[in-house]
Formats: sequence, structure tokens, C-alpha cells
Amino acid sequence: MMDPRTSAQDVMRCDLCETAVVQMHCDTCLVNLCKACVGEHVSADLSKPHKIVDFKDRKSTPLYPECKTHVKELCKMYCKQCDIPACISCIESKQHLGHELSKIVRVLVEKKEVITKERNELKDTIYPTYQDIASDVQNRMSQLEKEYGDLSTAITKHGEDWHREIDKLVKKLKAEVDVMKNTQLQTLQKYLDEINKTMSDIKDEINLVEIAIDTNDLSKLFSVTSNVHTYRNLPNKIIPSLPKFIPGKIQGEELCKLFGTLSSSSLTSDKHGYSMKTTQKSPEAGSSPPVKQLLDKPKTVTTIKTGYILRFYNVACLSNEEIWTSGGDSTMKLYSINQGSLLKSITTK
Repeated sequence: MMDPRTSAQDVMRCDLCETAVVQMHCDTCLVNLCKACVGEHVSADLSKPHKIVDFKDRKSTPLYPECKTHVKELCKMYCKQCDIPACISCIESKQHLGHELSKIVRVLVEKKEVITKERNELKDTIYPTYQDIASDVQNRMSQLEKEYGDLSTAITKHGEDWHREIDKLVKKLKAEVDVMKNTQLQTLQKYLDEINKTMSDIKDEINLVEIAIDTNDLSKLFSVTSNVHTYRNLPNKIIPSLPKFIPGKIQGEELCKLFGTLSSSSLTSDKHGYSMKTTQKSPEAGSSPPVKQLLDKPKTVTTIKTGYILRFYNVACLSNEEIWTSGGDSTMKLYSINQGSLLKSITTK
């Protein structure tokens, strides 16, 4: 038995005794054998036509499929009309009378050629193309991550700008409130000073009157002049009027319009967005650009109005982005394919 850890160094061993080196192979049973075990293998199942070959010739004998209708008969022919294998009994029973029959070995060779070609296409063309597509999608995902990150950063920055402007507005309004407050306080303080002065004058007059009342000196008594009629006219009451803050209504939709909105995102599908990788090679492949796959249907890239009045004769590609045109006059024009704009005009002789 081969040691799986060192199987790369071990020689092939017989599948029966598991000790002797492989020398023979049963193409019927797909069993590796040493010469000593050949007889034992054949006698173990006499119902099969064992095909014993040298190990180096293994898998050289075709394994015919067993017939599903006739037990233990092998199908060595193939009916192309019915697209099924057929044994001798099937053919003798006239089940496939008039049908095109072919040796199943030949069909096997043709089938191997077809699937080998398809395998090569899958391996050399289709799988590498899907690798490129997967890489392209991965790159687009990475680019989306970056661009959506930039978008979120832009929104955050715009929000910070709004906060700064709102802070400025709040500071301005609070400054206006302080000015109004100080103006009214100064006016009320001036008014209070006048009231306090009047109160002082009233107290002085009260003292003079009390002195006159307590004296027997008639000359002093007659000299007292009361201003009580003046003080009976009370001053006007000053009632300050406070400003009111009237906040603007914060409505979601209107606020979104003021702040900014997001346009909708989308994922579109372009049928001709990818092309199959080419495996064509030439002696000049090192210096020549890769051969591009032709589109199944033509695709309009841009529409250009050349302005030629009489006839439009020629178009020549200068590159993938620029084309020369000529028409029924003496002017050659160079256009941008992507932008559809005129880049240069040359008047010919």
C-alpha cells in the first residue's frame, strides 16, 4: 500500500497483494496487477472478458457499454438516428433497420475530439475571460467603496459647513439680543435715576415742612412754599417691550431641498460590455496589439454631423478616439469619436 505522505516517491503496487510492483493492468476492470495475481483476478469473475495488458498500455482497450435491452451483451455499434448504443441482438432484431450505424469506437473518437475542443475553449478562452470579468467586478466594487466613501465625506463636510453657518447666525442673533437688552436697561436706568432724584427732593421738602410746623416763627412759616401739586403729577410708567424670537418651521422636505439631495443610483447591464479573450498568436505577437473580438451586432458610439454638403466619401481611424473624414469639397476634418466634436480642419489642393 502506498504511503500517501510519500506517494510521489513510491512505485505503483498491485491492487490485490498490495506488495508486488505493478506490471499488468486489466483494461476491463481498471485494476493494476502484478504477474502473480493475474490468474487470481481473472478467476474471481469469469463472467467478464478480462483484457489483461502491460501496465504501459493501460486504458488502450475500449470499455463497451452494456446493452440496456439485452442482458450481458456489449454495444459495439452506435445508431445515429436513435442516438443510442446498439448491440448485435439490437441490430438483428431490425430495431434499427434503415438507420445509419457506426462503430461505437469511431463515435468515441469523434466525441473525444468534440469534448477536447470544448475543454480547450473552456480552459484557454472562456475561463480566463471569466477571470478577467471577476477581476473587473472586484475593481468596480473597490472603486465603488472609494467613491461612496468620498460621497459620505462630502455630505459630512457640507453638514459641518451648515453647522458653522448656523453657529454664525446664532451668534449674530444673540448679539442683537444683547444690544436690545442694553439699550432698554440704559433707558430704564436713566428713568430710575430721575425717580430717585425726585424722591430725594420730596424728602428734602418734607424736612423743611416739618421744621416749619415745629417753629413759632411766623416769618419762617410763611416762607415755606409747598410743591406738593407738582409731585401729584406722577411720571409715566415705562413698560419695556421685549423682542420675540420667531423660529422658522423645520420641515423635512424643505430642509432636504435646502441642504441638498442625492440623485438615484442605478446598475445598468451592457450586453457588449465584455468580449471573449483571444488566444490567437502570431510570430509578431510580441510587437502587435492583441486581436479584438468582433461584435455580434454593430453598436452606435456617437453621431457626428460632418457638414459635407455634396457627398461624404471617406472615414479613416487615426486612433480609438479620433477619425479623419473627407467629402465632396476640399476639406479634411478630424473629429473626436467620444465627444463628436471637430478637432482640426485641413484644406487640400
